[in-house]
Order: sequence, then C-alpha cells, then structure tokens
Amino acid sequence: MREELSPSASGEPPVSVQVWGPGALFTRPELKAERVSYPVMTPTAAIGVLEAIFWKPEFRWRPVAIDVLNPIRQFTQRRNETTDLVSPSDALLRRRTVDTAENRTQRHAVCLRDVAYRIHAHVELEPHATKNEAAYRDQFRRRVERGQCFHQPYLGTREFSAYFGKIDERERITGHSDLGVMLHSVRRRGEDVAFSWFTARLENGRMHIPRTGITAAQPVGA
Repeated sequence: MREELSPSASGEPPVSVQVWGPGALFTRPELKAERVSYPVMTPTAAIGVLEAIFWKPEFRWRPVAIDVLNPIRQFTQRRNETTDLVSPSDALLRRRTVDTAENRTQRHAVCLRDVAYRIHAHVELEPHATKNEAAYRDQFRRRVERGQCFHQPYLGTREFSAYFGKIDERERITGHSDLGVMLHSVRRRGEDVAFSWFTARLENGRMHIPRTGITAAQPVGA
C-alpha cells in the first residue's frame, strides 16, 4: 500500500514518525455532555506530538497524512474532572488554587485502545527562519532516533502518554470509512480564535489532510 505523498515547497517528501500508546482520546467537539473520541488521531493532535519532539519559532508543522497501524478499538472509562478552572495568571499572581473536592464532576469518555499511527508532515518556514528546511528536518530525525523530546508527547489528553520512534514496515489497516467533520487547525490572533474544519475520510488506513480547512468563527456544536 505504498503511496506517494505531496512534496514540500522545496520538493522534499514529508518527514515521518511512528507513535503508539495503550490509549487515546481525540475528543469530538460536537458532543458536549460526554467525551467521545474520533476513531483516528486529529491533525491538531499530530501537531502536538511533533512539537513535543521538536519545534522552533522559525517554522511550523503541517501534517499531510496520518496512517492507522492498529485496528480501531474502543473502551469506556469514567473520569473525575473539575469545573473550577484557574488561569495561569491567577495561579501565579493571586496564588489561586483549584478546589477539586468542591467542584468535582464525573464524566464518561469513549476512548481508543492500543493505538499506533504514522504521522507524515512538512516543515514550513516562517519569514524570520535562519536555516533552510533541510536543517530543521535533520534535527527532527536525529531527535526521533535518540528518543529526545521537550516533554512527553500524548495522544489527545495528557493521561494517554505517547511513545515514538522511527517508522517501520508495518502495513496500514485496510478498508475505507467516513470520519465526519474533523478539526483541521486553530489559529489565534490576540484574543480572537478561528477554527477550521475538513471532511475526514480513511482510505486503506490513511487519512489525507488538506492544506487548508474551512474556517468557522465558532467550534462545531457551539
């Protein structure tokens, strides 16, 4: 099932990394009462994994495809959460803490079990970049080979840690399925936040990610 992916602006193929873990939760935004995972890693979650391994202000990651390597299996769990959220400024300046006992709530979550993905992504340089694309790509590859990361990557939520390494020859799962409308990206300009979306589809275990999504002022379901 080898398939060529679109090259970068300089004509280079995407860099790739394999990630896996015992569980994942890529929350669908349209379901508010309980947390339900998309069946596949989202582009924003993939960017989070890549940035945990290597990132600099001089470039940004643009994922182009995600391969699904393990069969999609679900499980449910009950989670204790708090409705009392404290901003970093309140915590630092006013020493405000979270009263978890007073504001505890239980929510069910539909999660994914025993997941493994292959992320393919391009490096896109910012105008103030001091090196070329190949230099950042090489730094990323070296960090993957050494197992280095800025912080432990995770699969949707921090309770599901991700492991990562070089890609292997494992085949993708087979079959096709529509995944519905999926979050493509989140852009922040000051206090304004813009969300973009795309219609996701899994084709022989690979989800292609368009360069741009359809922008909406509010999240799906808001």
